[in-house]
Amino acid sequence: MVFGGLQAASPLGFPWLTPATVYAFGLTLIAAVYVGFSVADGRWTVIAIETGVASVFIVIAAVAVTGTAWLIVAGLAGHGLKDLWQQRTAFVANTRWWPLFCAVVDLVAAAAIALMTMTHRGFPL
Repeated sequence: MVFGGLQAASPLGFPWLTPATVYAFGLTLIAAVYVGFSVADGRWTVIAIETGVASVFIVIAAVAVTGTAWLIVAGLAGHGLKDLWQQRTAFVANTRWWPLFCAVVDLVAAAAIALMTMTHRGFPL
């Protein structure tokens, strides 16, 4: 939960960038983690699917830079749900504890950003 809070507060560490840019960059990085796991897995099918999934999150992040904050929330929540699916199915081999950890981070960050967006407090996206 602490890391999810840090993810939600991450724009504070990059004051020269807009919060939307920081969140979008973070979403692309967390999406790319599974591409690395899939390469370590070594199965071409897994690599292709994970690269495709990561590409969807990258497009969401790119649109969110100039779009609505809800795209960041949807992207993080969607990635959290993808993590929960990974935890349940072990589609990518040897991820062990990572999916559950990442799901909590993603979902906490999504909830915090949603709350800031709904209350118009915190970071103007």
